[in-house]
Amino acid sequence: MNKEGTTSNGVKHLEGLNEAQKRAVLHKEGPLLIVAGAGAGKTRVITERIAELIRQGVAPENILAVTFTNKAAKEMRERVGRILGEDRGLNLPIFLYNRPFVATFHSLGVHIIRENARAFGLTRHFKIYDRSDSVRGIKTAMQEVGLDPKTLEPRKILNAISRQKGNAVTETEYRETVGNDFFERTVAAVWQKYEKVLLDEGALDFDDLLLKTLVLLRKNPETLRQYQKQWRYIHIDEYQDTNVVQNELAELLASKEGNLCVVGDIDQNIYSWRGADLENLLEFEVRHPSAEVVMLEENYRSTKSILAAANEVIRKNRKRKEKKLFTSNATGERISLYGASDETEEANFVAGTAHKLLRQGIAASDIAVLYRANFQSRVLEEAMLAEGMPYQVLGVQFFERKEIKDVLAFLRAALNPGSLADVKRVINVPPRGIGKVTLLAMFAKQEEKMNLGQRQKVAQFQKLLANIRESIGVKKPSDTIRFVIARSGLEEKLKAGSDDDLERLENIRELVTLATKYDSLAPEEGIEALLTDAALATDQDEMKDDRDSVKLMTVHAAKGLEFDVVFITGLEEGLFPHEGFEGEERDEEEERRLMYVALTRARKKIFLSFAAVRTIFGSSRVNVPSEFIIDLGDEHLEPVEERVEKKKIIYLE
Repeated sequence: MNKEGTTSNGVKHLEGLNEAQKRAVLHKEGPLLIVAGAGAGKTRVITERIAELIRQGVAPENILAVTFTNKAAKEMRERVGRILGEDRGLNLPIFLYNRPFVATFHSLGVHIIRENARAFGLTRHFKIYDRSDSVRGIKTAMQEVGLDPKTLEPRKILNAISRQKGNAVTETEYRETVGNDFFERTVAAVWQKYEKVLLDEGALDFDDLLLKTLVLLRKNPETLRQYQKQWRYIHIDEYQDTNVVQNELAELLASKEGNLCVVGDIDQNIYSWRGADLENLLEFEVRHPSAEVVMLEENYRSTKSILAAANEVIRKNRKRKEKKLFTSNATGERISLYGASDETEEANFVAGTAHKLLRQGIAASDIAVLYRANFQSRVLEEAMLAEGMPYQVLGVQFFERKEIKDVLAFLRAALNPGSLADVKRVINVPPRGIGKVTLLAMFAKQEEKMNLGQRQKVAQFQKLLANIRESIGVKKPSDTIRFVIARSGLEEKLKAGSDDDLERLENIRELVTLATKYDSLAPEEGIEALLTDAALATDQDEMKDDRDSVKLMTVHAAKGLEFDVVFITGLEEGLFPHEGFEGEERDEEEERRLMYVALTRARKKIFLSFAAVRTIFGSSRVNVPSEFIIDLGDEHLEPVEERVEKKKIIYLE
C-alpha cells in the first residue's frame, strides 16, 4: 500500500474518511481506544478497519468483532462483505468460507458453549431460557426451599442473581460470601436450586451464556489458547455498555496478542441499571498504557442545531471524556416545543404533526416517537389509530407469542429429547390426551406403568419428534417449519378455530417467511441459527425495515438507530428525567446521557413535548416541565403556538 492509502490495484479505500477515522483504520498492532461521538461514523470505521487488516495480510477468520444488538452485527457483517467484495485486489473465493466472526456477546457465548458443550454437561442443542422460563425456574426453586412465590417476588430474586452473574460471580462464590442478611441468604438458597433446575432441563439462562463462557476460559488454559489463536484481532463496539463479565471476556481473549480495539462513548452509556460499568472505558488507558486513543468528534448525521442542543444537555455531566461534536451539515431548524394540557392532547399533537409530515413527503419510516417509559405508548397508539397513521410499536416481541414458542419448542424437543421443558410444552399441542401420570412415566422411561392406549399415544408423539429430527437434517429450515406446522396438527386445529386462532396461524406462517433467511445454510446449521437468533432477539429485531410506518419506542430501544424526524415525549420532571423506582436513587448523569441519546437520533428535525397533567397508574399528576427543556432555553427551542384539534380517540382493547 502506498502513502496515499491506495492498494496496488488502485482502489482508494480510504477516500471519504477524515483524519481521525484514517488513524483508527490504519492502526494495526496493540491496544486502541476509539472514542466515537454519536453519528461520527463508528460502524464505518470498524468495518473499514477490519477490511484494512485483511488487506494487510491478516486472515479473516483471525478477526473478531463484538457488538450489542443482532441488528448492528448483521449490518457490520454485510458492510464488511460489501467492502471486501468490491476490492478486486483480494483473493475473493476464500471469503466465501473464511470470514471475520461478527456477533453479539451472547451469540459469541452460544458459539463457544456449543463447541464445548460436553464440558458443561450439555448437548449442542441446549435450551436457552428466556425471561419467562427463568421466572418459572425461580418459582420452582423457591418452592423446593419452602418459599411461597406469592410472599416474595420471584423476579426480584432473579434480578439479584442476574446482577451477580453480570459481575462474574458464580453461584458457589456467592454462597460462600453471604452473611446473615435474610434476602442474600434467600437468594443463595434459591440460586442453588435454580442451578439444578437448569441442569435437569439441559438449559442455560441468558446470563449463563456469558458467565459460563468466562468460567470455561478461566479454568481451561488450553481452550483459552485455542480461541486466542483463532481471534488475534478483537474489536468491541459500544464498549461503554459492557459489564464486568463482558469486559473480562474481552480482556481474556485479547491478553495473548494484545490487539484489542474498543469503541465507545461515555455520553451514550444508558445501561448502568443492567450492570454496564463506565469504568471499563474510563480506565482502559490505565490497563493498557500503550494504547493509542482516537477521538471521533465529527458528526455526519445531524444538523448544527441538533448537535448544539445535544452538547448543551450533556456538558453538565462530570463523569465523561471531554469532547464536543461538530458537523459540516446545514444549520437546520430549531427544536420545536409543545406544551400540552394532558397526555391525550400531547398524543394528538404527535399523531397530527406526523400526519402533516407525511403529506409533505416524509416517509413514515423516517419518523420516530420516543418515550422514557413503556406505559406512554398506549395513548400514543390510540392517537395514531384516530389519525389513521401507520405505526409499529417496538417492544412487542414476535418470538414471545405462544404459537411461535410452541413451534420452536417442537424443534428443540426434536433436536434434544432430553429437554423436558420443551417436551412438556408441546406434548399436548394440539391436545393428544397425554396426562400428567403418563408424562411422568414417559420421563422416567417406565412404559410398563402405561396402558396400551397411553403407550400408543406416547409412541406417536415420539415418532413425530423423530420425523421432525429427520426433516431438520435434510430439509431447508423454512420447509422444516412447514413440516412442523402440518404434521403436529397445529395447522388443522388453528384453521378450524376462532378469528384469534386464524391470526395465530398467520403468525406461524410469518415464521416460515422468516426462516427462509436461513435456507442458504446447511439444514441443521440453519435451524440452530434460527433457534439461537430467536432466543437472543431484542426489540430492534422486531423493526421491519421494509414497513413504512412510524416507529414508537423507548429511548433505550432507539440506541443505535437514526431517523429524519424524532418526537421526544413526556418531558416532565419525574418522568424524563425519571424519578427512579422505589428504593432507588435517580442517576442524574445517566438521565442526561439518555436525553443526549434521544436528541442525537435525529437527522433533521426534533419535536419535544410535555403534558401539564398526566394520568399514571390511575392517578392524575400535575407536572413541572423537564429540566432538560430549561437547559436548552430560548436559544435552541421554538414553541409551537398552534393548538391541536381535539380528536375522537379509538381506545385499545
